[in-house]
Amino acid sequence: MNLDKSLIDAFSLSTQRAAYGASLFKGKNDKISADQAAVDEMRNSLNKINMKGRIVIGEGELDKAPMLYVGEKLGTLTGDELDIAVDPLEGTNFTAKNLPNALSVIAVTKKGNLLHAPETYMEKIAVGSDYPPKIIDLDFSLKKNIESVADFKKVTPDKIVVCTLKRPRHDKIVNTLNDMGVKINFISDGDVSGVISVADPNSKIDMFIGTGGGPEGVLAAAALSCLNCQMQTRLVYQDEDEKLRAKKIGIKDLNRKYNIDEMIKDDVIFCATGVTDGDIVSGIRDKGDSFESETFVLHKSSKINKKVVSRVKK
Repeated sequence: MNLDKSLIDAFSLSTQRAAYGASLFKGKNDKISADQAAVDEMRNSLNKINMKGRIVIGEGELDKAPMLYVGEKLGTLTGDELDIAVDPLEGTNFTAKNLPNALSVIAVTKKGNLLHAPETYMEKIAVGSDYPPKIIDLDFSLKKNIESVADFKKVTPDKIVVCTLKRPRHDKIVNTLNDMGVKINFISDGDVSGVISVADPNSKIDMFIGTGGGPEGVLAAAALSCLNCQMQTRLVYQDEDEKLRAKKIGIKDLNRKYNIDEMIKDDVIFCATGVTDGDIVSGIRDKGDSFESETFVLHKSSKINKKVVSRVKK
């Protein structure tokens, strides 16, 4: 069952409002207030939509409210049953320091069609839309994944560009890439936009690889699902408590690899609005009694793929 196209504007407005709320704290070194403002604006907007919405990927658990918590019900409670993944402010540090690539992000499916990823780490690999099926695999060596992409593109590995989070846990990955002469595009935060960069022909990113947040992985998969890209993930656990949490939300095989169609089933709407200027979209512009925003909007079934500039009253 496809999602109603009329919902697109409503969900886009929710990320626009959240981005505006966060933008009020740009450069103020107060990431907590920026995040809270984004949450408050998004919740208020989502509660006006005619839907029986439920957060399946959010900012925390029930006891951590007022964040948009997993299990929270949203909307007027009339209409379709929808599963919602949110990151009201992807890049709290970017906002606090007024750096590029802060976003407000949402993904929506019919009930039961989003992977319920716990707040654990997730191993991720992704490439764009021009490749043959199964060209990448988390069980391949990094060297094999790079060589497969390079061979398909008919280039040597030193012409490949890989995006990864700059973290000590990725030192082994970085060493392998350096040994192969692969170009590396490091990002300090924001691996939703990092993963999505493989779909942007202007980014020149061939592959994303590394371990980041599980919820962010599902949000990125929602975008790539609309863009016919490839992504594979696997949850990573720090301790037994994280494994227990995963089991409680229904994950039976803790070591399972997830392909993109297992994370995002059927139709999906994805919206990402810029808080600060970035590689995907521009940030919020204050216009006095209104604000201007730019939103990356995707809808899988209707093949909508566009960037929308909106003027919204404060």
